[in-house]
Parts: sequence; C-alpha cells; structure tokens
Amino acid sequence: MAGEELATYIDHTQLKPDATAEQVLQLCDEARNYGFAAVCIAPCYVQLAKERLGPGSLVKVATVIGFPLGYQHSKVKFLETHQAISDGANEIDVVMNISAFKSGKYDEVENELGDLAKFCHLKEAELKVIIETALLSEEEIIKACELCANAGVDFVKTSTGFAPRGATVEDIKLMRQVLPNSMKIKASGGIRTYEDAEALIKAGADRLGCSASIQIVTHEQQNS
Repeated sequence: MAGEELATYIDHTQLKPDATAEQVLQLCDEARNYGFAAVCIAPCYVQLAKERLGPGSLVKVATVIGFPLGYQHSKVKFLETHQAISDGANEIDVVMNISAFKSGKYDEVENELGDLAKFCHLKEAELKVIIETALLSEEEIIKACELCANAGVDFVKTSTGFAPRGATVEDIKLMRQVLPNSMKIKASGGIRTYEDAEALIKAGADRLGCSASIQIVTHEQQNS
C-alpha cells in the first residue's frame, strides 16, 4: 500500500495532556498536506482545528469524550458530545463505561452508547466507541462488540493509548469476526511503523489512530 493510500486510513492524533494550541495547528496543517482522514484532538481544541482546516476541508475533526477512563456520568458525556459537535467535530470517540461494563451493567452501557449514537447521527456526526481491549478478556471483547452493535455505533475502537497496551492484530481479527460487516473498526495505541499499520489494516481495521502518522506514511514512500 502506497503512503498516500495509507494516509486515508489515519486519524492524525495529538491527545497528550500538555499539547499546545500551536501543536494542534501544526497537526491540522500536516493532516491537510498528507491527506490524513482526520485530526483527533482534545475537546478544547475542536473549534481551533475546525477554523484552521477551513470550510470544505476533506480532513475531518475528531475529538474524545469521557476520555481516557470512561466512567463519567452519562449526562456529562452527552453534554461533552453536544458541545464538541457544536464546535465543529465530525467524529466523536467516546470511551465506554468500562467500570459499568465490568460490573455487568450491560443495559446501562448499551443505553448510553445508543443515546449517543442517535444524537451523533441526528447531527450528522459519527460515533466511535473505545472499548479499551487491554483491560478486557476475549470474552469481554466479544460482549463489548455485541453491545456496540446493538447500540448502532459507527466504529468500535480498540484503545485510548493510555492503557498498558494498544491495538493488536489479534484484537482486530476478533472484533472483525464479531461485528457486523457494516460496522467499522479503529485500531489505536502503539502504532509506530508502516508494518504495524499494514498488519492492522489487513486484519480488518478501517481506521488507525496514530501520533507517528508522518513517520508511518513516509516510510513507504522512502522505500518504494
């Protein structure tokens, strides 16, 4: 896969707690120059990113909700989502309430995600749900995917990047087996090389969350 094609799979990401406005502006410029699918940034920078990318930009603005632990109150997540979309976000990456999930409160988890999905779709935005695969067993990954499918979300995402590990090929293959074909998968966390990216896409990932995006896509260009 050529670097230009690979770029269309990547959410160019800057979610460090000390990220500056200047770094976000640079991220947007890089995303536009390299043709990345989206920038993924903190909620406080959504409006800035939207303004930098400008009207009609092919680069989407993604932000995170309930990040990185997921156990915020549902009403808080809804308010965060509403504000993010009002500020210009096209894609919402929300962390599943892993604590509620681990407690067996599956209806609560599914209802929260379903309500968020309906709201996002009403506002013509997409919802990605981070299930944090590093904290789940295979059986729990399967169950989390089932809840996401029932809730009608657009993507199931592996990781926040703040857990003990990020995405693995095994995670992606398992998720692809369980999820409906119409539901997409985003792999994130620990993706550092072209080989990592290619392996995850071959396993079934439709989108990649990367902070080393330029390093990944230029590797292929330099070696072609």
